[in-house]
Amino acid sequence: MKLAGIATAAALVPMLMFATNASAAPQTITYKLRASAVGQTTDFTLDQGVDASAPATVAPNGAVKVTIDPAPNKVPAEAGGRQVREIKGLALKLPVPANSKFTSASLSGGAGLGGTPTIALQGNDVVLNVPGPIKGGADFELPTVTINLQAGGTGTITTKLGGTSYDAPGLTFTAVVSVIGFPVNAAAKGYPDPSPVLTTTTIG
Repeated sequence: MKLAGIATAAALVPMLMFATNASAAPQTITYKLRASAVGQTTDFTLDQGVDASAPATVAPNGAVKVTIDPAPNKVPAEAGGRQVREIKGLALKLPVPANSKFTSASLSGGAGLGGTPTIALQGNDVVLNVPGPIKGGADFELPTVTINLQAGGTGTITTKLGGTSYDAPGLTFTAVVSVIGFPVNAAAKGYPDPSPVLTTTTIG
């Protein structure tokens, strides 16, 4: 079976990115993604930007707030000639930066997600989970994410997205498509490549 439809459906899942307070223009992150189903895989890329903010400077041991506001998006009703039933089980990793300590994270807003999103610290990553399902053809918007950090005593706090390879992904989800009338789950995983520094907060 061809997975072009799966890849196209998966490509509408929004990525998150950050920009410092000193720079209002959002960056564009390219994710390398791989979808797998019934023993076959397909690779593709996705570019998307999201507005966010973080302070340019912070006092030693001071508080740092990073706010990420993803743009609205839409799941296609059809992709590659196949019906897109839904997207579900999205998980996005946001690593806790060096020279900082995680204190809390919260969500606000969001729409059309088909379930209640959660955010929590898992190891060294802050992980946004959206269980879905988000139906094919539906509009949706991921919630605004606020991450509170405590700065260290010196240095810089640089924010990057999680994921370094398909074996260590920063984004995972499942796309459900119809193949001869039957639902097929395609597991997708990916990482940003290149993975630029997204925000820099100077301590001092």
